[in-house]
Amino acid sequence: MALTHRKNHKKDPESGDAEAEAKRHEDEEKKKWDGEEYDVLLRYVEDQKQKLKNKKDDDGEDDEKNAKYVRKWYAPWRKTKVDSGPKKVPSEWLETDRQKGLSSGDIDERRKHSGFNELESPSENQFIKFISYFRGPILYVMELAVLLAAGLRDWIDFGVIIGILFLNAAVGWYQEKQAGDIVAQLKAGIAMKAVVVRDGHEQEIEARELVPGDIIVLEEGNTIAADAKILGDYNDKDGSKSKAILDNHEKSKKSKGHQSDSENEEDDDDDGPNKGPSVMSVDQSAITGESLAVDKFVGDIAYYTCGVKRGKCFGVVTVSAKGSFVGKTAALVSSSNERGHFQIVLGGIGLTLLVMVVAFIFAVWIGGFFRGTKIASPDQNNLLVYALIFLIIGVPVGLPVVTTTTLAVGAAYLARRQAIVQKLTAIESLAGVDILCSDKTGTLTANKLSLNEPYIAPDVDPNWFMTVAVLASSHNVRGLDPIDKVTIVGLKDFPKAQEMLKSGWKTHKFTPFDPVSKRITAEVEKDGKHYTCAKGAPNAILKLAKFDAHTVADYRNQAQQFATRGFRSLGVAVKEDGKEWELLGMLCMFDPPRGDTAKTIGEAHDLGISVKMLTGDAVAIAKETCKQLGLKTNVYDSEKLIGGGMSGSDIRDFVEAADGFAEVFPEHKYQVVNLLQERGHLTAMTGDGVNDAPSLKKADCGIAVEGASDAARTAADVVFLDEGLSTIITAIKVARQIFHRMKAYIIYRIALCVHLQVYLMLSILILNETIRVDLIVFLAIFADVATIAIAYDRAPYARQPVEWQLPKVWIISTIMGLLLAAGTWIVRGTLFIGNGGIVQNYGSVQEILFLEVALTESWVIFITRLAQEPGTPNVFPSFQLIGAVFGVDLLASFFAAYGWISGPANNSGHIDIVTIVKIWGYSFGVTVVILLIYLILNKISWLDHIGRVTRSKRNEKLENFLTDLQRLTIVHESDHNGSYFRFASSGSGSATPKEGSDDKKPKSKDAKQADAKKTGDKGKGVEGGDKTLSDHAGKGDDAVKQKNKQDPSRQPSSGPGSKQTGEHGEPTEVSTKEHTQDNSDSNLNKGNSQRTDEESSEGTHVEP
Repeated sequence: MALTHRKNHKKDPESGDAEAEAKRHEDEEKKKWDGEEYDVLLRYVEDQKQKLKNKKDDDGEDDEKNAKYVRKWYAPWRKTKVDSGPKKVPSEWLETDRQKGLSSGDIDERRKHSGFNELESPSENQFIKFISYFRGPILYVMELAVLLAAGLRDWIDFGVIIGILFLNAAVGWYQEKQAGDIVAQLKAGIAMKAVVVRDGHEQEIEARELVPGDIIVLEEGNTIAADAKILGDYNDKDGSKSKAILDNHEKSKKSKGHQSDSENEEDDDDDGPNKGPSVMSVDQSAITGESLAVDKFVGDIAYYTCGVKRGKCFGVVTVSAKGSFVGKTAALVSSSNERGHFQIVLGGIGLTLLVMVVAFIFAVWIGGFFRGTKIASPDQNNLLVYALIFLIIGVPVGLPVVTTTTLAVGAAYLARRQAIVQKLTAIESLAGVDILCSDKTGTLTANKLSLNEPYIAPDVDPNWFMTVAVLASSHNVRGLDPIDKVTIVGLKDFPKAQEMLKSGWKTHKFTPFDPVSKRITAEVEKDGKHYTCAKGAPNAILKLAKFDAHTVADYRNQAQQFATRGFRSLGVAVKEDGKEWELLGMLCMFDPPRGDTAKTIGEAHDLGISVKMLTGDAVAIAKETCKQLGLKTNVYDSEKLIGGGMSGSDIRDFVEAADGFAEVFPEHKYQVVNLLQERGHLTAMTGDGVNDAPSLKKADCGIAVEGASDAARTAADVVFLDEGLSTIITAIKVARQIFHRMKAYIIYRIALCVHLQVYLMLSILILNETIRVDLIVFLAIFADVATIAIAYDRAPYARQPVEWQLPKVWIISTIMGLLLAAGTWIVRGTLFIGNGGIVQNYGSVQEILFLEVALTESWVIFITRLAQEPGTPNVFPSFQLIGAVFGVDLLASFFAAYGWISGPANNSGHIDIVTIVKIWGYSFGVTVVILLIYLILNKISWLDHIGRVTRSKRNEKLENFLTDLQRLTIVHESDHNGSYFRFASSGSGSATPKEGSDDKKPKSKDAKQADAKKTGDKGKGVEGGDKTLSDHAGKGDDAVKQKNKQDPSRQPSSGPGSKQTGEHGEPTEVSTKEHTQDNSDSNLNKGNSQRTDEESSEGTHVEP
């Protein structure tokens, strides 16, 4: 290429010319498609074919492009590739023969590509885990002490400090691994199973063993073990019937430009001409919130964790769990990198102790400068030795390990009580919970329906009534719904009904229950006569036909009587061909409260925990259940929760005062948690479905109850494998005991740090004397080794929600540390007396101080383990703790008696036995004094309240403002005249309409007008904002007027209190809806929301 003259530098090729390049590309495209009509057409087909081929070839490059690289803490000099998500599955892997399935040799390759079919992998590098116990600010200080000891050539201390570090790491690693193994064993016991075709045989395996391409059997009553593409009916084993449908389905996809990868297959569930008949019905309510069971066709995707309601099919696994719909949902709420409150508290304590160490070292160094102390000599009295001593005594190396061990041992204990702790720090959250939002079924009640005396209409044979009820039930005895099960089992009391069922009935069509129609229907035949049998909610049965008014009134009254007694009622009706529907009566079912629930709720109240019941049942049933359980009956419909038009402060007062909510959806749970947390409450929430995952993650302690889905378990902090409220309350008690142990150890350890730092600082400054480094190291070992046993101590549990109250912790610890220092100074002072003071015959100053410090410090743990909260009874310490403490005391006494590591001293450092006894007695006296001071401090009311978080805090102005702000929508609209923003006040209402609800009744005209006026008044604050924003939006306001004139149908809809322009330009107040949509929470369940045309125009970008 020729060089370009400097005068033409603007045309330098290297600088680029965008316009010229674009024009050149356009000319090339035109030439490309010039020529004969069919030649161009064929070139276009070839071009598109090449593009599709290149796109498939680039799949691996896309995976590489999307990969994430991070710097690991153990190798910060290089970046390590980490999985950024599931890899794409090759399309040929999904072409498995349904009769043969995968061979054993195919499994390893596919598992290496996609991993196990589970949301979280339990595997963890144990070596890396062990190394992690040497990380952290406190441990870094001890590692600095190792280097300092090596620099001073103090090889004994060098080895002992390394031994301390390895001992702490080994104990912490072992205890946490042991607890993890117990939890893993429990999880394995609840693992999902799947029937798979491999090597030509059907076999049952754990769902986690599935790989893409596996052929699985999807059967009614079972849970879908992985995202799977439906291949055909189970009876079509050779695929001959479904082959044409699958081929047409693939052609249809290609014509629409769909790819065959797993991401686009999620969009295949559309009804089309190539689908054929429905082969299966799936309950997707746990994922999408859809109430109706969804019909699935050949070629559709059946989603992981959903339940099969009808049919039996073959399916091919398309993607592992992490790449499934549920896996992506779980990934959104996962927070493995979050620091728990416990780590924050521990980090704050460690940082404060480090600052104290630096301050004390600075103080003794200044004193050393004035005394002329040298940096590295003499051996036991120089500036570096001072630094080494304060690094060892000022930083509790065992603090992270002892607290982790305490949590791990507690987690293992909870696991034996059928509670799996997902994160150790969740124990702290559970201990501080003051409000528990609990499910009713299975938690408060026994989840064991029983059939009571039914209501049978006049002139109806009871046996015929039961026969129809059973005909309108599922007959898959391996996966019966609880209601169908109790109905069928009820036949035992109706022998004639059993005889009727033996007389040749044939089922032609069965429609399972769904929450929209709220009934089951079955089309059956006997002796050439066709019947339609129905069973369902009383109101749903009444909608089948227009029945006699008197019959309807009796029917409704009976249903109401059942509800007020806490009974669930199901209507039964039948229709013979050519005849009208006939009401036969009502089944009466009762889910009794668990025998221990009422007592447990009383116990929860004694523990300072408020229990709120959240149930999907009707309000009347919920209230009756509350009466039986000893709860108050302030139970409300969930409509009042998100809607109702209350101000922000009022709705929070309402939620706090309520004892429960009925007809609850998952988004209501999230709303309850959010409002309670805004008032300063620590909230525990129970849940079981995928839709519960956001609320479980939002709660301070999310609890996945027995039978919960994988996504709910992943999002939860604690997973319970046993039903009942008593299990949860027991877990809270245990959590409070664990919290007490950790708090007792932290107070104890801070007091020890203050003790020796204060004493040695004064000793160095006043006497130019210290305790030998060797003895200091062993004091550190004794302090940590003995107190590791606190993890096994018998601790009391507080009668109120616990908190750290760090100011109180520091005040008590500091006072105890100063008293310990004073006690040591008294002993040192007696040694100046002419008669030897505490020394009876002979003794060494170093060993006497060592023994007194070791005894008083070890006994302090018996003081800090006492109950700190008022009204909490004390318990006797465990034998493990007593044995560990007194074992250390005896070892310290041997050190003193034989003068071990005492250095040059009189009598080789030996102390006579009488002096040792006197030191024991004196140390006991110091401990008693500290005990009395400790008890007095815990009786001081202001000290008990210091550092305690205020719960149920009310800020009316802020709460009202936040709620009003949430009810606003910023609308962005643009057209050829410009673009603008404006405020719109959307209506209030539930984030998710409850489809098919029979309890919603239209309001009277007067009531609607009153609501509109009330809501309009509340919207005045919005009006100003709307008008002001429009006035400053340039041509936006004019654009609205012009657009509305051109197309009246595009008038922007407004919520209560918003304004539209009238004929003469004046603002006109309108109210289009009765409720207000809450933007912040309605997004929780978009799949379950259905918006009207008016609602959909708010908060969206409107294209011209």
